Amino acid sequence: MPENPVTPAGAAPLEGVAELSYEQARDELVRVVGELEQGNATLEQSLALWERGEALAARCEQWLLGARERLEAARAAAEGS
Repeated sequence: MPENPVTPAGAAPLEGVAELSYEQARDELVRVVGELEQGNATLEQSLALWERGEALAARCEQWLLGARERLEAARAAAEGS
């Protein structure tokens, strides 16, 4: 297995994921899933896509958890007023 597998787009699987907005991560995750579903990628490419997809899904979850926390805080503040 190569030391630094790359996606077909040329990016390392985890590169730049932490900087993505929710919408960017979601849209890229949809693209990655589509590529995997096509089944045209080599095994190495599929593994790299899978790793990137996992990182993108985790990034989306971070955003959603953060949004939930903000809503709960706003709700608690409104109830306390």
